[in-house]
Amino acid sequence: MKIENNKSIALAYVLKVDGEIIETVNKENPMRLIFGQGYLLPKFEEKIKGKAIGEIFEFELKAADAYGEIDEDAFIELSKDMFEVNGTIDETLFTVGNVIPMRDSQGNRLNGTVDSVSDTTIVMNFNHPLAGCNLDFTGEVVDVRDVTLEELAEMQDSCNHNDCSDCNCHCG
Repeated sequence: MKIENNKSIALAYVLKVDGEIIETVNKENPMRLIFGQGYLLPKFEEKIKGKAIGEIFEFELKAADAYGEIDEDAFIELSKDMFEVNGTIDETLFTVGNVIPMRDSQGNRLNGTVDSVSDTTIVMNFNHPLAGCNLDFTGEVVDVRDVTLEELAEMQDSCNHNDCSDCNCHCG
């Protein structure tokens, strides 16, 4: 059986950026998902589609095909006053590199990384942490099989709600 849309797959892989390992997923605890449902980067899917159990893969995704180039417009200067709770501001939040969960004006959740700090403002970076990075993957297809009825029901259940901003089900 080969990887194709709506097949349950399991992958083991090592992800490197600039030669540094940033993620390892081993065979004993592989990444499991239903292929073709938008859980993987589109170019990643292209590279593994058609592979069978035991096949090895090795490829690079350029930044543009992964999480995009760094977008300078995603750096936003915010007043520290925005973080005031009950009349106080927790200055420990403002450590460069700290990730702060936030919401945009439409209520969507997003993470911002503290890029710089001044006396009254902080600059938040809302780019994906891997934006601007080329991703090097080496791995193996651990499993490919038909989706079970339970998995189909789980997929359906994950989409039976009113707010798709809280999941990755891509239902709307």
